[in-house]
Amino acid sequence: MSRDKKRTEQQQTPADTDILGDMDQGALKKFSSMFSTLQEKLHRTKRSSSDPGVYSAVAPPAGRTHSGQLFFEYLLVVSLRKKRNEEGYEPHITYQFPKREVMGRLQREEEEKCMKAAHLFCFPEGINWAPLTEYKSETFSFVLTEVDGSRRNGYCRRLLPAGRGARVPEAYCIISHVACFGLFSKIFDEVEKRRQISKAMIYPFMQSLREAPLPSPGNTVTVTSFIPDAGTEIISLTRPAESWLEHVDFRTLFRCLNDDEVLMVFAATVMERQIIFISEELSTLSQVLHAVAALLYPFVWQHTFISIVPTVLIDVCAAPTPFLLGVQKSLLEQLTDHSDLMIVDLSPGAETKFITRIGDEESLLPAKLKEELLSRLSARKRDASTEELNRLVSEAFLSVFVRSVGHFSQHFRRSGNSRRFHKKSFLKAVQHKSHVDFVKLFIQTQMFDLFIQEEETQANPNAFFHRKVLEYHERKKKEKTKAGWV
Repeated sequence: MSRDKKRTEQQQTPADTDILGDMDQGALKKFSSMFSTLQEKLHRTKRSSSDPGVYSAVAPPAGRTHSGQLFFEYLLVVSLRKKRNEEGYEPHITYQFPKREVMGRLQREEEEKCMKAAHLFCFPEGINWAPLTEYKSETFSFVLTEVDGSRRNGYCRRLLPAGRGARVPEAYCIISHVACFGLFSKIFDEVEKRRQISKAMIYPFMQSLREAPLPSPGNTVTVTSFIPDAGTEIISLTRPAESWLEHVDFRTLFRCLNDDEVLMVFAATVMERQIIFISEELSTLSQVLHAVAALLYPFVWQHTFISIVPTVLIDVCAAPTPFLLGVQKSLLEQLTDHSDLMIVDLSPGAETKFITRIGDEESLLPAKLKEELLSRLSARKRDASTEELNRLVSEAFLSVFVRSVGHFSQHFRRSGNSRRFHKKSFLKAVQHKSHVDFVKLFIQTQMFDLFIQEEETQANPNAFFHRKVLEYHERKKKEKTKAGWV
């Protein structure tokens, strides 16, 4: 589907050097400021080939079973070591696969900044660690955003290294252009299984994976790997058919929030507000934020998106622009200014899920759309597979846009070689008067603006959405015919 675009090729990542310890404030400020400059950059590029949509992939030509991309750029092992003559720990790369290729000075400097960011996200809590005897492994993801708006996905599994006695966790981190959390979770299962035998068993597996073609959405690739005492294993890796949902699992979102609460979050997100999610678990934060962003499909969140905010970047929560942020609960006291914020507590057993909110979220969505949306969500089954749940939830929220703004395609006018959207006629044609207030607010958002720019400048960029709109109108026509209206 052409809405989902292929990410621009990026530079190679740097060597396994300890670059966090001497991180200068200038580099840190530049890294932090890239989030606030992203909006302006996106507006200038008008969704060019470096489209920074959270869920990006290209459907290959018909009949192709692979995408031509690599599974990943790098596997990093990030460990904690005690600071010299100071309290606390600092992360550093103890292994990188494959090794760094030769690169120029400027390219190397840019890549080192990227790796500093990877350090931060693998251990966002900062330096305050204590050795542990037990630690439940956890998997989470993050997005590394460059100043030009291009993105890499980081996948991280933290666990205790082999050994006895108290020790600090280490992190296995995969950097990839591919956004597919479920796929990389399975890869980490294989990595962890081999790690329990020997670290040396990990890298032949990763080499086999790197040589394998990345399957296109809906297809499977098999990877052969040898394990002592177990022999040769054949591992099947399958990508979901719906490419815009392959980085998403809605289970965690609906485990943390009930349906009405999810609708309030959705309404605030559609209006491009400032939203912070709070949780102790990094996996909960990353899964919930990606799920919330996916509810916007076919529109794409265009502002600051940080699924896990590192301690040293907590000031980003005071930015004046819209954002979706994930913050660990231990940092909640540092959020002193709650004005204009929605802060959502994802902790189990929280007395209230909304620590603060503006207060109008329950009335932003038209009542009829809310009623239909809740009805669709109530149809999900407890034993539904991830794919079944994702499909039901995504189509339920997609119906909000189909019914409220699905007529947009009828309001383009040809002017020479270009197409121009006529907002005034579009607003007049809103079918249900109860939708008008919502539509008036929504068309002022950047996600709608860039969606329309894409429609004006590209050939059928949102084919799936167009098809869903057509299906809706055909269904309504049949219902009228059956009822004797036509």
